[in-house]
Amino acid sequence: MRDGYSLPELALILALIGILLGIAVPKLSGALDRIEVGAAAGHIAAAHARARLMAITQGKVVVLSVDSIALTIRLRAIQTPLWSEAGPAANGVSLAGAGHSFTFSPAGFSLGLSNATLRVTRGTATRAVVVSRLGRVRITR
Repeated sequence: MRDGYSLPELALILALIGILLGIAVPKLSGALDRIEVGAAAGHIAAAHARARLMAITQGKVVVLSVDSIALTIRLRAIQTPLWSEAGPAANGVSLAGAGHSFTFSPAGFSLGLSNATLRVTRGTATRAVVVSRLGRVRITR
């Protein structure tokens, strides 16, 4: 008599593993989407805070440009970026609408901006980065 498993036993085990993976993989995919969307929203909020602090520390008007390709901070009159980072599209996250620009005074206040909402999505996951007229940033679902 030999030790081991028969072919029907192995086929049953493989079928059970396949069924379990079929149930688990979509849930993992949704979790990865939520993680990437949350990270993209956090990067936009961090870039907003960085641009505001740069305006205050340099005592100059600073512009933050947010689009799906890049997040860029520059002085208002100069096109050369002071800081730049890949946008949400680098991680497969889409930014709804056209690009947005936020201008900060040397005192750190937003100039010429009413409330703005930036929506980032991937799959079924979505987050909204809400920027108030006074420059307060909130991330909502």
